[in-house]
Amino acid sequence: MAPNKINNSPGNANMACSQSENGFISSFSLFSEKSVQELLQSPVQGSDDHLIEFSETLRTVAKALRRVAEGKASAQAEAAEWKRKYELERAHNLKLENRGKSCLQFQTDLDDMRTNSPTNQPTLYNETNEKPERCSRNGICSHEVLRDGSPDSDSKMIRKASFKLSWCCKGEQSDQQKHDIVSFERGNITTAERSSKQISLKWESSPQTVLILTKPNSVPVQILCAEMIRWLKQQQKLHIYVEPRVRVELLMESSYFNFVQTWKDEKEISALHTKVDLVLTLGGDGTVLWAASMFKGPVPPIVPFSLGSLGFMTPFYSEHYKECLESILKGPISITLRHRLQCHVVRDAAKNEYETEEPILVLNEVTIDRGISSFLTNLECYCDNSFVTCVQGDGLILSTTSGSTAYSLAAGGSMVHPQVPGILFTPICPHSLSFRPLIMPEHVTLRVQVPFNSRSPAWVSFDGKDRKQLAPGDALVCSMAPWPVPTACLVDSTNDFLRSIHEGLHWNLRKTQSFDGPRES
Repeated sequence: MAPNKINNSPGNANMACSQSENGFISSFSLFSEKSVQELLQSPVQGSDDHLIEFSETLRTVAKALRRVAEGKASAQAEAAEWKRKYELERAHNLKLENRGKSCLQFQTDLDDMRTNSPTNQPTLYNETNEKPERCSRNGICSHEVLRDGSPDSDSKMIRKASFKLSWCCKGEQSDQQKHDIVSFERGNITTAERSSKQISLKWESSPQTVLILTKPNSVPVQILCAEMIRWLKQQQKLHIYVEPRVRVELLMESSYFNFVQTWKDEKEISALHTKVDLVLTLGGDGTVLWAASMFKGPVPPIVPFSLGSLGFMTPFYSEHYKECLESILKGPISITLRHRLQCHVVRDAAKNEYETEEPILVLNEVTIDRGISSFLTNLECYCDNSFVTCVQGDGLILSTTSGSTAYSLAAGGSMVHPQVPGILFTPICPHSLSFRPLIMPEHVTLRVQVPFNSRSPAWVSFDGKDRKQLAPGDALVCSMAPWPVPTACLVDSTNDFLRSIHEGLHWNLRKTQSFDGPRES
Protein backbone atom coordinates (compact mmCIF):
# COMPACT_ATOMS: atom_id res chain seq x y z
CA MET A 1 0.00 0.00 0.00
CA ALA A 2 1.67 3.21 -1.13
CA PRO A 3 1.27 6.57 0.66
CA ASN A 4 -0.33 8.28 -2.32
CA LYS A 5 -3.09 5.65 -2.40
CA ILE A 6 -4.01 6.40 1.17
CA ASN A 7 -4.04 10.13 0.63
CA ASN A 8 -5.98 9.95 -2.63
CA SER A 9 -8.86 7.76 -1.31
CA PRO A 10 -10.06 9.12 2.04
CA GLY A 11 -13.68 8.45 1.12
CA ASN A 12 -13.03 4.74 0.69
CA ALA A 13 -11.33 4.60 4.05
CA ASN A 14 -14.21 6.35 5.79
CA MET A 15 -16.68 3.97 4.12
CA ALA A 16 -14.72 0.93 5.36
CA CYS A 17 -14.70 2.31 8.88
CA SER A 18 -18.42 3.11 8.85
CA GLN A 19 -19.45 -0.27 7.49
CA SER A 20 -17.46 -2.26 10.11
CA GLU A 21 -19.21 -3.57 13.19
CA ASN A 22 -16.25 -2.70 15.36
CA GLY A 23 -14.25 0.44 14.77
CA PHE A 24 -11.05 -1.00 16.23
CA ILE A 25 -11.06 -4.10 14.05
CA SER A 26 -11.82 -2.18 10.84
CA SER A 27 -9.10 0.35 11.60
CA PHE A 28 -6.70 -2.48 12.34
CA SER A 29 -7.48 -4.07 8.98
CA LEU A 30 -6.94 -0.72 7.24
CA PHE A 31 -3.65 0.24 8.97
CA SER A 32 -2.09 -3.16 9.55
CA GLU A 33 1.51 -3.58 10.58
CA LYS A 34 2.25 -5.11 7.18
CA SER A 35 0.94 -1.99 5.47
CA VAL A 36 3.08 0.21 7.70
CA GLN A 37 6.16 -1.92 7.02
CA GLU A 38 5.53 -1.64 3.25
CA LEU A 39 5.12 2.05 3.69
CA LEU A 40 8.40 2.37 5.61
CA GLN A 41 10.32 0.07 3.27
CA SER A 42 9.12 1.71 0.03
CA PRO A 43 11.52 4.30 -1.43
CA VAL A 44 10.42 7.85 -0.80
CA GLN A 45 11.51 10.38 -3.38
CA GLY A 46 12.22 13.82 -1.95
CA SER A 47 10.99 12.94 1.51
CA ASP A 48 10.41 15.86 3.80
CA ASP A 49 9.71 16.24 7.49
CA HIS A 50 5.93 15.97 7.07
CA LEU A 51 6.10 12.59 5.30
CA ILE A 52 8.48 11.18 7.92
CA GLU A 53 6.23 12.39 10.72
CA PHE A 54 3.21 10.83 8.96
CA SER A 55 4.93 7.44 8.65
CA GLU A 56 5.91 7.46 12.36
CA THR A 57 2.30 8.28 13.25
CA LEU A 58 1.08 5.32 11.21
CA ARG A 59 3.53 3.06 13.03
CA THR A 60 2.27 4.26 16.43
CA VAL A 61 -1.38 3.82 15.40
CA ALA A 62 -0.73 0.26 14.17
CA LYS A 63 0.93 -0.72 17.46
CA ALA A 64 -1.91 0.80 19.48
CA LEU A 65 -4.55 -1.01 17.42
CA ARG A 66 -2.67 -4.29 17.79
CA ARG A 67 -2.67 -3.88 21.58
CA VAL A 68 -6.40 -3.11 21.52
CA ALA A 69 -7.11 -6.24 19.46
CA GLU A 70 -5.05 -8.41 21.81
CA GLY A 71 -6.85 -6.90 24.81
CA LYS A 72 -10.21 -7.59 23.24
CA ALA A 73 -9.29 -11.24 22.56
CA SER A 74 -8.14 -11.65 26.15
CA ALA A 75 -11.34 -10.05 27.45
CA GLN A 76 -13.47 -12.37 25.30
CA ALA A 77 -11.63 -15.42 26.62
CA GLU A 78 -12.07 -14.24 30.19
CA ALA A 79 -15.76 -13.54 29.62
CA ALA A 80 -16.28 -17.01 28.18
CA GLU A 81 -14.53 -18.53 31.17
CA TRP A 82 -16.64 -16.60 33.66
CA LYS A 83 -19.79 -17.59 31.75
CA ARG A 84 -18.79 -21.25 32.01
CA LYS A 85 -18.15 -20.91 35.75
CA TYR A 86 -21.52 -19.21 36.23
CA GLU A 87 -23.37 -21.99 34.40
CA LEU A 88 -21.60 -24.71 36.41
CA GLU A 89 -22.29 -22.91 39.70
CA ARG A 90 -25.93 -22.39 38.76
CA ALA A 91 -26.39 -26.07 37.86
CA HIS A 92 -24.69 -27.09 41.13
CA ASN A 93 -26.91 -24.78 43.20
CA LEU A 94 -30.05 -26.12 41.53
CA LYS A 95 -28.97 -29.66 42.32
CA LEU A 96 -28.27 -28.78 45.96
CA GLU A 97 -31.65 -27.07 46.21
CA ASN A 98 -33.42 -30.18 44.90
CA ARG A 99 -31.44 -32.38 47.30
CA GLY A 100 -32.31 -30.07 50.19
CA LYS A 101 -36.00 -30.41 49.39
CA SER A 102 -35.65 -34.20 49.24
CA CYS A 103 -33.80 -34.24 52.58
CA LEU A 104 -36.48 -32.04 54.16
CA GLN A 105 -39.22 -34.38 52.93
CA PHE A 106 -37.21 -37.37 54.17
CA GLN A 107 -36.82 -35.78 57.61
CA THR A 108 -40.56 -35.06 57.76
CA ASP A 109 -41.35 -38.67 56.89
CA LEU A 110 -38.81 -39.84 59.46
CA ASP A 111 -40.44 -37.73 62.19
CA ASP A 112 -43.80 -39.27 61.32
CA MET A 113 -42.27 -42.74 61.58
CA ARG A 114 -40.88 -41.90 65.02
CA THR A 115 -44.30 -40.80 66.19
CA ASN A 116 -45.99 -43.93 64.87
CA SER A 117 -43.33 -46.47 65.97
CA PRO A 118 -41.89 -45.45 69.34
CA THR A 119 -40.09 -48.68 70.10
CA ASN A 120 -37.31 -48.85 67.52
CA GLN A 121 -35.08 -45.93 68.51
CA PRO A 122 -32.82 -45.22 71.48
CA THR A 123 -34.51 -43.32 74.32
CA LEU A 124 -33.25 -40.09 75.86
CA TYR A 125 -35.05 -37.82 78.29
CA ASN A 126 -36.60 -34.64 76.97
CA GLU A 127 -35.68 -31.58 78.93
CA THR A 128 -39.16 -30.07 78.96
CA ASN A 129 -41.49 -32.83 80.08
CA GLU A 130 -39.00 -35.67 80.70
CA LYS A 131 -40.88 -37.96 78.31
CA PRO A 132 -38.78 -40.29 76.21
CA GLU A 133 -37.73 -38.87 72.83
CA ARG A 134 -36.48 -40.84 69.88
CA CYS A 135 -33.39 -40.09 67.78
CA SER A 136 -32.62 -41.13 64.22
CA ARG A 137 -29.71 -43.36 63.37
CA ASN A 138 -27.85 -40.70 61.44
CA GLY A 139 -28.21 -38.16 64.22
CA ILE A 140 -27.31 -37.87 67.89
CA CYS A 141 -29.74 -36.01 70.13
CA SER A 142 -28.89 -34.17 73.30
CA HIS A 143 -32.32 -34.27 74.95
CA GLU A 144 -30.87 -35.61 78.18
CA VAL A 145 -31.49 -34.40 81.72
CA LEU A 146 -28.42 -34.10 83.92
CA ARG A 147 -28.85 -34.33 87.67
CA ASP A 148 -26.55 -33.67 90.60
CA GLY A 149 -26.11 -36.56 93.02
CA SER A 150 -28.23 -39.69 93.00
CA PRO A 151 -31.48 -39.95 91.04
CA ASP A 152 -33.50 -40.12 94.25
CA SER A 153 -32.17 -36.85 95.65
CA ASP A 154 -34.23 -33.69 95.60
CA SER A 155 -31.33 -31.55 94.43
CA LYS A 156 -31.85 -28.97 91.75
CA MET A 157 -31.83 -30.27 88.20
CA ILE A 158 -29.15 -28.98 85.80
CA ARG A 159 -30.33 -28.70 82.22
CA LYS A 160 -28.24 -28.33 79.07
CA ALA A 161 -29.33 -26.95 75.73
CA SER A 162 -30.50 -29.66 73.36
CA PHE A 163 -28.88 -30.25 70.00
CA LYS A 164 -28.58 -32.87 67.32
CA LEU A 165 -25.56 -34.02 65.31
CA SER A 166 -26.01 -35.18 61.73
CA TRP A 167 -23.39 -36.53 59.36
CA CYS A 168 -23.42 -34.37 56.25
CA CYS A 169 -21.30 -34.48 53.12
CA LYS A 170 -21.66 -31.75 50.45
CA GLY A 171 -25.09 -30.80 51.70
CA GLU A 172 -26.42 -34.37 51.86
CA GLN A 173 -27.36 -36.26 54.99
CA SER A 174 -25.90 -39.73 55.26
CA ASP A 175 -26.86 -42.70 57.39
CA GLN A 176 -23.24 -43.85 57.41
CA GLN A 177 -21.35 -42.48 60.38
CA LYS A 178 -18.24 -41.95 58.28
CA HIS A 179 -14.94 -42.61 60.01
CA ASP A 180 -15.64 -41.36 63.51
CA ILE A 181 -18.08 -43.07 65.88
CA VAL A 182 -19.20 -40.30 68.24
CA SER A 183 -20.61 -41.16 71.63
CA PHE A 184 -22.97 -38.92 73.56
CA GLU A 185 -22.99 -39.08 77.30
CA ARG A 186 -24.45 -36.49 79.68
CA GLY A 187 -24.43 -33.82 76.96
CA ASN A 188 -20.74 -34.17 76.04
CA ILE A 189 -19.42 -35.11 72.60
CA THR A 190 -16.53 -37.58 72.60
CA THR A 191 -14.91 -39.58 69.81
CA ALA A 192 -15.12 -43.26 70.61
CA GLU A 193 -13.44 -44.83 67.56
CA ARG A 194 -11.42 -43.64 64.57
CA SER A 195 -10.61 -45.13 61.19
CA SER A 196 -6.90 -44.58 61.85
CA LYS A 197 -7.01 -47.15 64.67
CA GLN A 198 -4.96 -50.26 63.96
CA ILE A 199 -7.02 -52.72 61.93
CA SER A 200 -6.73 -56.48 62.28
CA LEU A 201 -7.85 -59.03 59.69
CA LYS A 202 -9.01 -62.47 60.82
CA TRP A 203 -9.88 -65.20 58.34
CA GLU A 204 -13.32 -66.72 58.83
CA SER A 205 -12.39 -69.42 56.31
CA SER A 206 -8.98 -70.45 55.02
CA PRO A 207 -7.69 -68.67 51.90
CA GLN A 208 -7.88 -70.81 48.77
CA THR A 209 -6.48 -68.67 45.93
CA VAL A 210 -3.36 -66.51 45.73
CA LEU A 211 -2.30 -64.04 43.05
CA ILE A 212 1.47 -63.49 42.66
CA LEU A 213 2.72 -60.32 40.89
CA THR A 214 6.43 -59.88 40.20
CA LYS A 215 8.87 -57.19 39.14
CA PRO A 216 9.83 -57.82 35.48
CA ASN A 217 13.35 -58.39 34.11
CA SER A 218 14.82 -59.61 37.40
CA VAL A 219 16.46 -63.05 37.60
CA PRO A 220 16.40 -63.20 41.47
CA VAL A 221 12.68 -62.42 41.41
CA GLN A 222 12.03 -65.18 38.86
CA ILE A 223 13.92 -67.73 40.98
CA LEU A 224 12.07 -66.72 44.15
CA CYS A 225 8.70 -66.76 42.34
CA ALA A 226 9.21 -70.34 41.14
CA GLU A 227 10.33 -71.47 44.58
CA MET A 228 7.39 -69.77 46.28
CA ILE A 229 4.86 -71.28 43.88
CA ARG A 230 6.23 -74.79 44.55
CA TRP A 231 5.95 -74.29 48.30
CA LEU A 232 2.44 -72.79 48.16
CA LYS A 233 1.17 -75.63 45.99
CA GLN A 234 2.85 -78.51 47.82
CA GLN A 235 2.65 -77.33 51.42
CA GLN A 236 -0.43 -75.06 51.47
CA LYS A 237 -2.49 -76.65 48.66
CA LEU A 238 -3.45 -73.25 47.21
CA HIS A 239 -4.68 -72.26 43.75
CA ILE A 240 -2.23 -69.82 42.16
CA TYR A 241 -2.71 -67.05 39.59
CA VAL A 242 0.15 -65.19 37.87
CA GLU A 243 0.46 -62.73 35.01
CA PRO A 244 0.52 -64.18 31.47
CA ARG A 245 4.17 -63.13 31.12
CA VAL A 246 5.16 -64.97 34.30
CA ARG A 247 3.29 -68.13 33.29
CA VAL A 248 5.21 -68.25 30.01
CA GLU A 249 8.50 -67.89 31.90
CA LEU A 250 7.54 -70.68 34.32
CA LEU A 251 6.56 -73.09 31.55
CA MET A 252 9.82 -72.38 29.74
CA GLU A 253 11.59 -73.49 32.92
CA SER A 254 9.52 -76.63 33.60
CA SER A 255 6.25 -78.19 32.59
CA TYR A 256 5.57 -78.77 36.31
CA PHE A 257 4.03 -75.28 36.50
CA ASN A 258 1.19 -76.19 34.16
CA PHE A 259 -1.25 -75.91 37.08
CA VAL A 260 -0.60 -72.18 37.39
CA GLN A 261 -3.56 -70.10 36.16
CA THR A 262 -3.67 -66.71 34.44
CA TRP A 263 -6.11 -64.48 32.53
CA LYS A 264 -6.71 -63.65 28.87
CA ASP A 265 -8.40 -60.25 28.68
CA GLU A 266 -9.51 -57.19 30.62
CA LYS A 267 -12.86 -58.77 31.46
CA GLU A 268 -11.17 -61.56 33.39
CA ILE A 269 -8.92 -59.03 35.16
CA SER A 270 -11.97 -57.08 36.34
CA ALA A 271 -13.33 -60.29 37.92
CA LEU A 272 -10.11 -61.19 39.75
CA HIS A 273 -11.25 -59.70 43.06
CA THR A 274 -14.06 -62.27 43.16
CA LYS A 275 -11.60 -65.18 42.87
CA VAL A 276 -8.43 -64.07 44.66
CA ASP A 277 -8.15 -64.19 48.47
CA LEU A 278 -4.62 -62.82 48.79
CA VAL A 279 -2.14 -60.94 46.59
CA LEU A 280 1.63 -61.46 46.94
CA THR A 281 3.97 -58.88 45.35
CA LEU A 282 7.65 -59.61 44.71
CA GLY A 283 9.41 -56.33 44.02
CA GLY A 284 9.39 -52.78 45.33
CA ASP A 285 6.80 -50.04 45.78
CA GLY A 286 6.27 -49.93 42.01
CA THR A 287 5.04 -53.53 42.07
CA VAL A 288 2.54 -52.61 44.81
CA LEU A 289 1.34 -49.70 42.64
CA TRP A 290 0.94 -52.08 39.71
CA ALA A 291 -1.03 -54.51 41.86
CA ALA A 292 -3.36 -51.73 43.06
CA SER A 293 -3.91 -50.47 39.48
CA MET A 294 -5.18 -53.90 38.40
CA PHE A 295 -8.20 -53.62 40.71
CA LYS A 296 -10.61 -50.87 39.67
CA GLY A 297 -12.87 -51.65 42.63
CA PRO A 298 -12.36 -53.71 45.80
CA VAL A 299 -8.79 -54.91 46.41
CA PRO A 300 -7.86 -58.18 48.19
CA PRO A 301 -5.28 -57.94 51.00
CA ILE A 302 -1.75 -57.46 49.62
CA VAL A 303 1.37 -59.01 51.17
CA PRO A 304 4.34 -57.04 49.75
CA PHE A 305 7.80 -58.65 49.82
CA SER A 306 10.77 -56.30 49.55
CA LEU A 307 12.87 -56.91 46.45
CA GLY A 308 13.30 -53.30 45.39
CA SER A 309 15.35 -50.30 46.51
CA LEU A 310 13.56 -48.20 49.16
CA GLY A 311 10.40 -50.14 50.02
CA PHE A 312 8.10 -47.80 51.95
CA MET A 313 5.19 -50.21 51.36
CA THR A 314 7.12 -53.52 51.37
CA PRO A 315 7.85 -54.50 54.99
CA PHE A 316 8.28 -58.27 54.46
CA TYR A 317 11.68 -59.80 53.75
CA SER A 318 11.85 -62.43 51.02
CA GLU A 319 14.41 -64.52 52.93
CA HIS A 320 11.74 -65.44 55.49
CA TYR A 321 8.78 -65.82 53.16
CA LYS A 322 7.77 -69.27 54.50
CA GLU A 323 7.42 -68.09 58.11
CA CYS A 324 5.65 -64.90 57.01
CA LEU A 325 3.14 -66.68 54.77
CA GLU A 326 2.39 -69.36 57.37
CA SER A 327 1.57 -66.64 59.89
CA ILE A 328 -0.52 -64.67 57.39
CA LEU A 329 -2.49 -67.66 56.14
CA LYS A 330 -3.23 -68.63 59.73
CA GLY A 331 -4.15 -65.10 60.85
CA PRO A 332 -5.01 -62.74 62.31
CA ILE A 333 -2.84 -60.07 60.65
CA SER A 334 -2.52 -56.31 61.05
CA ILE A 335 -3.28 -54.34 57.89
CA THR A 336 -2.94 -50.76 56.70
CA LEU A 337 -5.82 -49.32 54.69
CA ARG A 338 -4.11 -47.15 52.07
CA HIS A 339 -6.52 -44.65 50.58
CA ARG A 340 -6.67 -44.05 46.83
CA LEU A 341 -7.69 -41.02 44.74
CA GLN A 342 -10.36 -41.29 42.07
CA CYS A 343 -9.59 -38.91 39.19
CA HIS A 344 -11.76 -37.71 36.30
CA VAL A 345 -10.69 -35.60 33.32
CA VAL A 346 -13.43 -33.16 32.24
CA ARG A 347 -12.89 -31.77 28.75
CA ASP A 348 -13.90 -28.26 27.74
CA ALA A 349 -16.42 -29.68 25.26
CA ALA A 350 -18.29 -31.52 28.04
CA LYS A 351 -21.82 -30.30 28.65
CA ASN A 352 -21.48 -30.61 32.43
CA GLU A 353 -19.07 -31.78 35.14
CA TYR A 354 -20.56 -35.27 35.11
CA GLU A 355 -19.66 -35.90 31.46
CA THR A 356 -16.14 -37.18 32.08
CA GLU A 357 -13.63 -39.67 30.77
CA GLU A 358 -13.20 -43.06 32.45
CA PRO A 359 -12.13 -42.64 36.11
CA ILE A 360 -8.54 -43.47 37.05
CA LEU A 361 -7.50 -44.67 40.52
CA VAL A 362 -4.11 -43.69 41.96
CA LEU A 363 -2.39 -44.95 45.10
CA ASN A 364 0.47 -42.43 45.25
CA GLU A 365 -0.29 -39.19 43.45
CA VAL A 366 -1.67 -37.42 40.42
CA THR A 367 0.70 -34.81 38.96
CA ILE A 368 -0.18 -31.82 36.77
CA ASP A 369 2.92 -30.22 35.21
CA ARG A 370 4.02 -28.06 32.27
CA GLY A 371 5.50 -30.92 30.27
CA ILE A 372 8.00 -29.79 27.62
CA SER A 373 6.69 -26.21 27.61
CA SER A 374 9.02 -23.46 28.82
CA PHE A 375 6.10 -21.39 30.19
CA LEU A 376 4.88 -21.44 33.77
CA THR A 377 1.95 -23.71 34.45
CA ASN A 378 -1.22 -21.73 35.13
CA LEU A 379 -3.75 -23.76 37.13
CA GLU A 380 -6.91 -22.66 38.92
CA CYS A 381 -7.70 -24.82 41.96
CA TYR A 382 -11.05 -25.26 43.68
CA CYS A 383 -12.08 -27.24 46.77
CA ASP A 384 -15.79 -28.13 46.85
CA ASN A 385 -16.45 -25.16 44.50
CA SER A 386 -14.52 -22.78 46.79
CA PHE A 387 -11.56 -21.10 45.13
CA VAL A 388 -8.25 -22.21 46.65
CA THR A 389 -5.50 -20.55 44.64
CA CYS A 390 -3.95 -20.11 41.21
CA VAL A 391 -0.80 -22.20 40.78
CA GLN A 392 1.98 -20.53 38.80
CA GLY A 393 5.06 -22.70 38.68
CA ASP A 394 6.17 -26.07 37.35
CA GLY A 395 2.96 -27.81 38.45
CA LEU A 396 0.94 -29.33 41.27
CA ILE A 397 0.84 -32.69 43.09
CA LEU A 398 -2.33 -34.12 44.60
CA SER A 399 -1.12 -36.98 46.76
CA THR A 400 -2.50 -39.59 49.11
CA THR A 401 -0.88 -40.03 52.50
CA SER A 402 0.71 -43.24 51.21
CA GLY A 403 2.31 -41.13 48.46
CA SER A 404 3.56 -38.53 50.94
CA THR A 405 7.02 -40.17 50.90
CA ALA A 406 7.21 -40.14 47.08
CA TYR A 407 7.11 -37.16 44.64
CA SER A 408 5.32 -34.94 47.15
CA LEU A 409 8.20 -35.35 49.61
CA ALA A 410 10.72 -34.34 46.92
CA ALA A 411 8.62 -31.22 46.19
CA GLY A 412 8.64 -30.13 49.85
CA GLY A 413 5.48 -31.81 51.15
CA SER A 414 5.17 -33.31 54.60
CA MET A 415 5.49 -37.00 55.44
CA VAL A 416 2.11 -38.26 56.71
CA HIS A 417 1.17 -41.54 58.35
CA PRO A 418 -0.61 -43.68 55.70
CA GLN A 419 -3.67 -44.27 57.90
CA VAL A 420 -4.38 -40.53 58.19
CA PRO A 421 -7.25 -39.85 55.76
CA GLY A 422 -6.32 -36.77 53.75
CA ILE A 423 -5.24 -35.34 50.40
CA LEU A 424 -1.87 -33.57 50.13
CA PHE A 425 -1.86 -30.36 48.04
CA THR A 426 1.81 -29.78 47.10
CA PRO A 427 3.03 -27.22 44.51
CA ILE A 428 6.03 -28.00 42.30
CA CYS A 429 8.57 -25.15 42.24
CA PRO A 430 5.97 -22.35 42.69
CA HIS A 431 7.05 -18.86 41.67
CA SER A 432 6.06 -17.54 45.07
CA LEU A 433 7.80 -17.42 48.44
CA SER A 434 4.54 -17.85 50.38
CA PHE A 435 3.06 -20.89 48.61
CA ARG A 436 3.28 -23.64 51.23
CA PRO A 437 1.86 -27.18 50.92
CA LEU A 438 -1.56 -28.03 52.37
CA ILE A 439 -3.28 -31.17 53.67
CA MET A 440 -7.00 -31.32 52.85
CA PRO A 441 -9.58 -33.54 54.59
CA GLU A 442 -10.46 -36.75 52.80
CA HIS A 443 -14.12 -35.91 52.09
CA VAL A 444 -13.48 -32.91 49.82
CA THR A 445 -13.48 -32.82 46.02
CA LEU A 446 -10.59 -30.96 44.38
CA ARG A 447 -10.88 -29.43 40.90
CA VAL A 448 -7.85 -28.21 38.93
CA GLN A 449 -8.62 -26.33 35.71
CA VAL A 450 -6.41 -24.90 32.98
CA PRO A 451 -7.79 -21.38 32.36
CA PHE A 452 -8.57 -20.17 28.84
CA ASN A 453 -5.90 -17.49 28.99
CA SER A 454 -3.14 -20.01 29.77
CA ARG A 455 -0.12 -19.67 27.50
CA SER A 456 0.29 -23.42 27.10
CA PRO A 457 -1.52 -26.68 27.91
CA ALA A 458 -0.72 -28.76 30.98
CA TRP A 459 0.00 -32.47 31.31
CA VAL A 460 -1.39 -34.86 33.91
CA SER A 461 -0.01 -38.26 34.93
CA PHE A 462 -1.46 -40.85 37.32
CA ASP A 463 1.10 -42.67 39.49
CA GLY A 464 3.64 -41.76 36.79
CA LYS A 465 1.59 -43.40 33.98
CA ASP A 466 -1.29 -42.73 31.57
CA ARG A 467 -0.08 -39.24 30.69
CA LYS A 468 -2.82 -36.98 29.27
CA GLN A 469 -2.85 -33.43 27.94
CA LEU A 470 -5.07 -30.77 29.51
CA ALA A 471 -5.92 -28.03 27.03
CA PRO A 472 -7.24 -24.61 28.11
CA GLY A 473 -10.71 -25.18 29.51
CA ASP A 474 -10.05 -28.78 30.54
CA ALA A 475 -10.18 -29.77 34.21
CA LEU A 476 -9.13 -32.58 36.54
CA VAL A 477 -11.51 -33.59 39.35
CA CYS A 478 -10.12 -35.67 42.26
CA SER A 479 -11.78 -37.16 45.32
CA MET A 480 -11.13 -40.03 47.72
CA ALA A 481 -11.99 -43.40 46.21
CA PRO A 482 -14.28 -45.71 48.21
CA TRP A 483 -11.95 -48.70 47.70
CA PRO A 484 -8.73 -48.55 49.75
CA VAL A 485 -5.74 -50.85 49.26
CA PRO A 486 -5.26 -53.14 52.31
CA THR A 487 -1.58 -54.04 52.79
CA ALA A 488 -0.37 -56.48 55.43
CA CYS A 489 1.89 -55.16 58.21
CA LEU A 490 5.00 -56.85 59.55
CA VAL A 491 4.27 -55.49 63.05
CA ASP A 492 1.63 -52.75 62.79
CA SER A 493 1.07 -49.72 60.57
CA THR A 494 2.88 -47.22 62.80
CA ASN A 495 5.89 -49.44 63.42
CA ASP A 496 6.20 -50.23 59.70
CA PHE A 497 5.88 -46.54 58.75
CA LEU A 498 8.55 -45.38 61.18
CA ARG A 499 10.87 -48.21 60.20
CA SER A 500 10.49 -47.32 56.51
CA ILE A 501 11.43 -43.64 56.95
CA HIS A 502 14.33 -44.55 59.25
CA GLU A 503 15.77 -47.23 56.96
CA GLY A 504 14.70 -45.82 53.60
CA LEU A 505 15.31 -42.09 54.11
CA HIS A 506 17.65 -42.16 57.13
CA TRP A 507 15.23 -39.69 58.71
CA ASN A 508 16.88 -37.44 61.33
CA LEU A 509 20.09 -39.46 61.22
CA ARG A 510 22.73 -37.48 63.09
CA LYS A 511 25.70 -38.15 65.32
CA THR A 512 24.83 -37.89 68.99
CA GLN A 513 26.19 -34.83 70.78
CA SER A 514 29.21 -35.71 72.90
CA PHE A 515 28.67 -35.75 76.66
CA ASP A 516 31.83 -33.73 77.44
CA GLY A 517 32.01 -29.98 76.93
CA PRO A 518 30.47 -26.87 78.50
CA ARG A 519 27.63 -27.52 80.94
CA GLU A 520 25.06 -25.36 82.68
CA SER A 521 26.20 -24.42 86.13
